[in-house]
Amino acid sequence: MFSFFEQPWTLFIIAVAVLYAIFRLRSIFPKKRRWWQWLIPVLIAVSAFGLDWIIQTDFEKINTLIYTGIKAVEEEETSAIEAIVSADYQDSRHSSKEHLIAHGRRELSQSLVEESKKLSLQLEISPPTATVDLIVIVKFEEDSYVAQNYKQSLIVEAKLYLQKEPDKKWLINRVEILKIDNQPVNWRQIR
Repeated sequence: MFSFFEQPWTLFIIAVAVLYAIFRLRSIFPKKRRWWQWLIPVLIAVSAFGLDWIIQTDFEKINTLIYTGIKAVEEEETSAIEAIVSADYQDSRHSSKEHLIAHGRRELSQSLVEESKKLSLQLEISPPTATVDLIVIVKFEEDSYVAQNYKQSLIVEAKLYLQKEPDKKWLINRVEILKIDNQPVNWRQIR
């Protein structure tokens, strides 16, 4: 569904069209010229960028959440991961949020991830839930056990389930690993 709040360019193009219309009308009706007519396209353009900056849509909130999660893993900050995970988190390996965070602390304490980058994101929102199909490339530290025993980098495909909290904030409710380097896997097969 199209939304003016997700991007400012539609209203900016309308502002340019209004500016052109004002030029034309001022040339056709010179006696009707007023100084404030120039303010109309300026106000439309400013409101376009202002609305985009002020109002964050669900799509933008979820994108920010995903980016925060990727950066938290990259920087090995389990407290940042804890902030974006729902209190009732549960997946096929972790029975609770606390179990997930403990697992994350154990794995990320070994200086594991050097860099991670989002390759693909498919988002389906139906409030109060959303699903995200995410593909990320993860580059590991050279001295990490993954780089030494397996590969320097892996492509990870996961499905994230999100829920919207009463305070309008999106949190991760469940994560399932689907593929690693195009090979089907699940949480149980990962160390």
